[in-house]
Amino acid sequence: MSKVWFSEDHEWIRVDGDVGAVGVSNFAQEQLGDVVFVEVPEVGKVFGKGDEAAVIESVKAASEIYSPVSGEVVEVNESLADEPTRINDDAEGEGWFFKIKLADATELDDLMDADAYKTFAKDHG
Repeated sequence: MSKVWFSEDHEWIRVDGDVGAVGVSNFAQEQLGDVVFVEVPEVGKVFGKGDEAAVIESVKAASEIYSPVSGEVVEVNESLADEPTRINDDAEGEGWFFKIKLADATELDDLMDADAYKTFAKDHG
């Protein structure tokens, strides 16, 4: 069964085994408004925790997406190039950006669970 964690930068990671799908939270996509462009990383790219991994542009702003964990990108969501609005429609599901093979699963301990993130987002909205 997969579990979801959230970062203070409003990214989520849904981990299944040693691979996690990464995207932005519903809270973040609501703040951004209509998403018009997404740039995902290349498969094989290696990130450290907190590294800039992707870019999202909306009608309001452009933002960086940071990798919530260290690891290697093993898959990207190619459909976002043609359908960036998937992020608005399903930010925490079909709107994922990339999947990363975790280099160190203990890094997940620094992230928030869904309840802690809801409180964080409410306080930092």
